Amino acid sequence: MIVRIMGEGQVRLAESHLTELNRLDDELLAELESGDEPAFRRTLTALLDAVRDLGAPLPDDALEPSDLILPSPDATLEEVRAMLNDDGLIPG
Repeated sequence: MIVRIMGEGQVRLAESHLTELNRLDDELLAELESGDEPAFRRTLTALLDAVRDLGAPLPDDALEPSDLILPSPDATLEEVRAMLNDDGLIPG
């Protein structure tokens, strides 16, 4: 699967990692609902770091359809709320 981190590029990620990413996504969703900015910031960083660590970056000149689009590391709580569907950033 191809994951795009806004402002950074695309990463190829094995679907076998979705369970771990979904756990972080669930935490992020709970923090968004509670408005806990510090916890939101920590979990967003952990989610993006996991994608970077587990995936392989695509070349800068590659442009493939993205299966998932994640917010940039500096996205605000409000910006991420606007990106969400009812299931979070990562479909279960």
